[in-house]
Amino acid sequence: MDLTLKIVIVDESPVRSAIIEEGLREAGFSDVVRVAETANLLARIYAIDPDVILIDLENPSRDVLEQMFQVSRVVKRPVAMFVDQSDTASIQASVDAGVSAYIVGGLVKDRVKHILDLCISRFNAFSRLQTELDLAKTALEDRKVIDRAKGILMKMKKLSEDDAYSLMRSTAMREKKKIVEIAQSILTASEMLK
Repeated sequence: MDLTLKIVIVDESPVRSAIIEEGLREAGFSDVVRVAETANLLARIYAIDPDVILIDLENPSRDVLEQMFQVSRVVKRPVAMFVDQSDTASIQASVDAGVSAYIVGGLVKDRVKHILDLCISRFNAFSRLQTELDLAKTALEDRKVIDRAKGILMKMKKLSEDDAYSLMRSTAMREKKKIVEIAQSILTASEMLK
């Protein structure tokens, strides 16, 4: 665990945030910042630019929850949320918003480091999955563009599928571009000639 992490604690209660802060400091973390006011929270989080966000809400209102979820959606950082009371809708909304760890009750300083470890691990695992998904979506979109361009070349130049692909590939190499860029150019030219 990287002890140089910058951690922000969002909590209006000095007593509750002190428990988390003490647990972090005992675990060796020294760069810990407390945000006591939830008003204008997103701007404050941006200004601090933390590595991890710990949110402690005793009995969160819908407005406060929405602001917390906005933070976790916009600021791509591990977020752990501590709450005293919960319901199924709040848990689902938290997961949908990207909260990495959602802890109900039992706020004890000795558990804070373990919760932080879990939060960071889950965030990293989810980030890897999201990156893989984004790459797969991009590859699929690229494949669709290339297939459409091949179809246009096959029809216009009376080429086989392999020959159409070879023509795009050799053009891409000659022009030092990606094959999908050549394919997109073919689609654009085809639209203009309709």
